[in-house]
Amino acid sequence: MAPPDRFDPASVGAFRVLGRAFDPATRELTLRYGFDRGPAFVESVVFETSPSSPWRDLGPRFDRAVLHLQIAAGTSYYKVAAPPLVEVVGADLSEAEAEFHRRLYDDGLREFAVANGLRVPLPVAIASGPGRHHPRAPAPEPTSVGKRPSDAADRPGGLLVPIGGGKDSMVLIEALRSSVPTLFAVNPHPLVEDLASRTGLDLVVVRRRLDPALAGLNRSGALNGHVPITAIVSLIAVVSCFLYGHDAIVMAVERSASEETRLVDGVAVNHQFSKSREFEALLRSLLADSLGSDLTYGSALRPYSELAIARAFAPLTDYHSTFCSCNRVFRRDASPGERWCGHCPKCRFVALMLAPFLARSALADIIGSDLFADSDQVPGFAALMSDDDKPFECVGERRESAAALRLLTERPEWRDTPVVRALGARARALVSPSDVAAVLEADPTAAFPSPEVAAAVARRLEAPG
Repeated sequence: MAPPDRFDPASVGAFRVLGRAFDPATRELTLRYGFDRGPAFVESVVFETSPSSPWRDLGPRFDRAVLHLQIAAGTSYYKVAAPPLVEVVGADLSEAEAEFHRRLYDDGLREFAVANGLRVPLPVAIASGPGRHHPRAPAPEPTSVGKRPSDAADRPGGLLVPIGGGKDSMVLIEALRSSVPTLFAVNPHPLVEDLASRTGLDLVVVRRRLDPALAGLNRSGALNGHVPITAIVSLIAVVSCFLYGHDAIVMAVERSASEETRLVDGVAVNHQFSKSREFEALLRSLLADSLGSDLTYGSALRPYSELAIARAFAPLTDYHSTFCSCNRVFRRDASPGERWCGHCPKCRFVALMLAPFLARSALADIIGSDLFADSDQVPGFAALMSDDDKPFECVGERRESAAALRLLTERPEWRDTPVVRALGARARALVSPSDVAAVLEADPTAAFPSPEVAAAVARRLEAPG
């Protein structure tokens, strides 16, 4: 459907989650959405990798997993207008299921709300029921027309590890190497495919194709902004486990992701909500209560700070020239050879985490320049420790940024750089040596549910500093 010349978000009263279907021949999942007034959307999710086991009929748990994925993926279209109501057509949600998605549409979209001048918490309700019907939409189709491994005994099991191209993924992969995990990526950038190839492990690839009408609407007045992409990727991974037979999704998300980015009128707004420990618990409950599934979900790096993970990554020199966390690399219009820009919060934060454990020349080789030698970088590094200006990016806790800077004041190679000279005293005032030790210490209460996985990660992460 062609977008209108001018789209008015205020004209929309409800966003609707419509039909969904899975084609086993093409391994394509089709997801349909629409507004009560305005455009409709069709998204496709293609499970590109061929399964290794024969499939038979999928059951209702697969259907439910697809439904939850569809609702979560709907945030990409809902945000066009952000109406107060989300209607799930043709399916009943329990109170707990509806609350899971309400949290995703509220907490997961709070940064978007702030950027667009909307209220936080975002006032949105989730309604469902088979009697709800969109007059222009086809009736919801049954999802479970596909196949799955012939029975539980034939499932290969094993760990599915999403890989994003950053240092955290590589640390987790090396920690779990003896378990021979399968890697997983949605729309992988060539850089991610290269990193996966270097590991020698299998990679499951999924392609998510947003409705192209979305780009046109964004040019004609639609609201736009950050969505909880990790939640969407996690639920694609859940559906993948039903198709490919894995029994655990092991994320590489650190504990720092749980800290709010800002307080807006006293309300926590977290750029990384769908990476937080709180969201992890919500999704784990959904898997157990809604799907009745024994599938394990969680982050094996949750007990650790970004600083501790950087310490573990520093010796993994085979990945230093290829990994990248700069978001410029993953833009659709980025060139294949683009790497670190050296001017964004992600570049500064990763450099700050690695600096205490690398020589200046080694870090400059990774980033492409010596950020600490550039006095123009001082405000950006200061923002990483700020209560008011912490950037809306995947950066860690304020105190661990201060901890890293304090460590640099104790390193002769670093302490006289313009950035450390400018900010070292502030960092030392914010954190003590015992605070630095606490940042590097593991939190055992956040350990991954599998003792074997938790122990393997601990062996790599909890080595002496």
